Amino acid sequence: MKFVDEFRNSQSGKKLIDRIVQRSKKPARLMEFCGGHTVAIFKYGIRQLLPPNIEMLSGPGCPVCVTATEDLDRVIALSRLPGITTATFGDLLKIPSSRSSLQEARAEGSDIRVVYSTLDALDIARKNPDRPVVFVGIGFETTAPTIAASILQAEAEGLKNYYVISLHKLTPPVTKVLLDSGEIRLDGIVCPGHVSTIIGSQAWDFIPQNYSIACAVSGFEPLDILYCVSLLVEQIESSQPKVEIAYPRAVRPEGNRQALKLMEQVFEVCPANWRGIGTLPGSGLRIRNEFAAFDAERAFDIRVEEPPKEPAGCLCGAILRGVATPLDCKLFGAACTPEQPVGPCMVSSEGTCAAYYHFGGGHG
Repeated sequence: MKFVDEFRNSQSGKKLIDRIVQRSKKPARLMEFCGGHTVAIFKYGIRQLLPPNIEMLSGPGCPVCVTATEDLDRVIALSRLPGITTATFGDLLKIPSSRSSLQEARAEGSDIRVVYSTLDALDIARKNPDRPVVFVGIGFETTAPTIAASILQAEAEGLKNYYVISLHKLTPPVTKVLLDSGEIRLDGIVCPGHVSTIIGSQAWDFIPQNYSIACAVSGFEPLDILYCVSLLVEQIESSQPKVEIAYPRAVRPEGNRQALKLMEQVFEVCPANWRGIGTLPGSGLRIRNEFAAFDAERAFDIRVEEPPKEPAGCLCGAILRGVATPLDCKLFGAACTPEQPVGPCMVSSEGTCAAYYHFGGGHG
């Protein structure tokens, strides 16, 4: 692609690549947490630009992908309740649950609407005061403040028909679990950029302190990612792991205090169920009792008649943990494609399988 060649041949790109190649001598396994980084890394061919001693793995940084099948089953069951309007981001529509998807539920008559923000969902609630409107709150710390703000706005306006089902997940706890599991050995972590604009780079201090693993927070442009890798290489080669910010235009050590205050005001920490990983204590957010009137879980009788069922042969769970790649999955590019997805990693715009499929080769 033309833009890839232009990036590789740019003066800034060449400087960073040369710096990495000249400095990196030790074997280094780096993991990018964020799905946005995964897509950029494949789109710009960054893996191919790095020396062979540097291996890059993709982690669980796609919020749609890590949503457990059991939780998707509940969302679909909720959407099928009479008189309910469900508002959701578009990525969630095609994600397969045990036996269906939101897209299929909509085709069968459920009122499911794709929105681009909580503002859209609030507007639907305002225009339909006699109809319950449920926003599906899926995301990491990046989206949680905006959803918290929507609940406060609904309260301020006296909206009685706006609800949220909170399936939010927190990123540092799952990172700790992955490191404690011993399944993967890492030398460096490309910390998520958008998440870190909220929680700050200090949230990752436990990684170098407790695990002696290099860390740097990256932006999403190719030069951001190469700069981040160069910082990680320097830490690894000097045996001085720490947390550095390669995204200073957006990330501060302390994060966004106003956004954190919003999250804490509306949500409290709770266990969360992660696809392929399981239920982790302290890794989710639920709506506080003070805002129970906006909690869809309390307002509606959500019943799933059958236990969750995972698709046979799908390796999404292992891919999200970084212990497998899409090329290890027999379904990839054959039975599982963006048009006919089997697992969520092929559906989401930030999914690892989708990134491999569109940019990484390996499909027919």
